[in-house]
Amino acid sequence: MGAYYDEIEIEDMTWDAEKRVYHYPCPCGDRFEISRKQLADYEDIATCPSCSLIIRVIYDPLDYEDYDEDDEDEASGEEEEEEESQEDSDSSGDNFEDALENLHINEETAHAVSVAA
Repeated sequence: MGAYYDEIEIEDMTWDAEKRVYHYPCPCGDRFEISRKQLADYEDIATCPSCSLIIRVIYDPLDYEDYDEDDEDEASGEEEEEEESQEDSDSSGDNFEDALENLHINEETAHAVSVAA
């Protein structure tokens, strides 16, 4: 196929975690879409569900070579956990100061033990 509307790099597309697709604005008002599974299968054509336009996605197929749908589910869970931990870290500044106040270090002298060979 040679009648692409445009050629777009994957870095210029946006990941939609809900629909699990990369998307890019289409002139008709909808969005071109392509999934990670399609990219793993060496498909480089993103389609618009509302019109007949298509774009060619420029990407490195090796980045998606080991793609597995189960990995995607785990990755989305990790993203959610990462977001939660960032929220927690914003309020953990007070906890960090409290931890330093409660930190006690025992300054015992080290005892050398000799072992016969």
